[in-house]
Amino acid sequence: MGKKISIIIVNYNVTQLLRNCLLSIEKYADNIDYEVVVIDNKSTDSSWGDLIPEFPKVHFMASEVNGGFAKANNEAIKTAIGEYVLILNPDTELEDFYLKEVLDFADSKINFGCLGVRMHDANGDFLPESKRSVPDMMNSFEKLFTNFKKKNSKSYYRNDVGEFEIAEVEVITGAFFLVKKEVYEKVGGLDERYFMYGEDIDLCYTLLNNGYQNYYYGKSSILHHKGESTIKDEVYLERFYGAMQIFIDKYYKVNKPIQYSFMKAGLRLRYKIEKIKLK
Repeated sequence: MGKKISIIIVNYNVTQLLRNCLLSIEKYADNIDYEVVVIDNKSTDSSWGDLIPEFPKVHFMASEVNGGFAKANNEAIKTAIGEYVLILNPDTELEDFYLKEVLDFADSKINFGCLGVRMHDANGDFLPESKRSVPDMMNSFEKLFTNFKKKNSKSYYRNDVGEFEIAEVEVITGAFFLVKKEVYEKVGGLDERYFMYGEDIDLCYTLLNNGYQNYYYGKSSILHHKGESTIKDEVYLERFYGAMQIFIDKYYKVNKPIQYSFMKAGLRLRYKIEKIKLK
């Protein structure tokens, strides 16, 4: 028998954060018909196994190799029995009984693509990546080289959409990514060429290109312990800027060669600047 929603969590060496995430789901999702699938992405820390008896209703899986965030999600989603899939980071926590409201909203839309909610960090500060534009030549320059955030502008971070608004946007974050399983499979899921970072942008853009609408739902929020599970080293830089390179190669190299050249040069320069900062 199917469920209304399958909550998919990819874990990698963040057992305590994962535990808090699962506790928040237990607390705030009991008003909907859901399942939780946790896939461990070949953690070097085996303590995640201690959670199995603590959360007997959760379906735990173990990936044989760490093939990246996209690959792990795709593997777990194959087992999902929900009408909807919610890709959820293990370093997030639900904060209220809003999942039913969010699902009702999604059900009301004819061409529903995906939905994200308002995110804030442990200090209560709003995380602007909750609502974004598709990267292009101008907003990529803004993102890479300036702290310029003009209020009410349709920039990389959608400053024209209020923090607490509900609105169509181009890009949401993979930390809380709601999509119908049927639609997810129809468009091919997350592109496994991305190891980490960028795969959420790509999927949002793919949904838009297939005639779906994406939404930011600012009435609801999650706590995102942003950065606590990420080590900012050369591996991080290579994966982050490598992901951006995959995106522009895929969508700009052939169709928009002038923008492609500009964005490629900007990525290389910013990558070099960040590498110098690490030394």
